[in-house]
Amino acid sequence: MYIAMNRFEIREGSEEKFEEIWRARDSKLLDVRGFIGFHLIRGEKKDGFTLYASHSTWINREAFQNWTQSAAFRDAHKNAGQHREIYRGHPVFEGFEVVV
Repeated sequence: MYIAMNRFEIREGSEEKFEEIWRARDSKLLDVRGFIGFHLIRGEKKDGFTLYASHSTWINREAFQNWTQSAAFRDAHKNAGQHREIYRGHPVFEGFEVVV
């Protein structure tokens, strides 16, 4: 199994807007071969921002990489540059192979 995460620092006061963006988006994931599940998770508030992570699970790294190279991925991320004012920097990607 493979876990793909993007970490986001969201400016304090913009949390509801960020969460609504994720609730309303058409991710296209349910139709993707190898996709297992998705969660948007909220972490601590500190230094003027709230930490979030998008957390998706896949049957393996190859399934995730196939998704990132698909037309469905491009379509799902076409508006990713909007709402820059709520972010503190760019998302940070982290990928993990499940070992146990």
